[in-house]
Amino acid sequence: MLRTGESLRFTPAEVEEFRELGIDFDGVRTQADVEAALTQWTNVLGEERPDLLEKIALEMARAKGVLPPPRLKVVGPEPDSPEQS
Repeated sequence: MLRTGESLRFTPAEVEEFRELGIDFDGVRTQADVEAALTQWTNVLGEERPDLLEKIALEMARAKGVLPPPRLKVVGPEPDSPEQS
């Protein structure tokens, strides 16, 4: 990655490496573009592979030496409870 002020440039090899991880950095030119690409990637990963996203978050926390984020659970009505309106 090359950085000049607010502008970023990735080599074609770097773009391909990120693509192998499922991150689309094609056309990314600024830090805001990087953040948008990573946000989209984490949203898709959270929907498709929440277990993998959790492992990534745990490893990132461990690498930084911080406590991992608490586990989140989806809360909804019990399967046998009547629907509320």
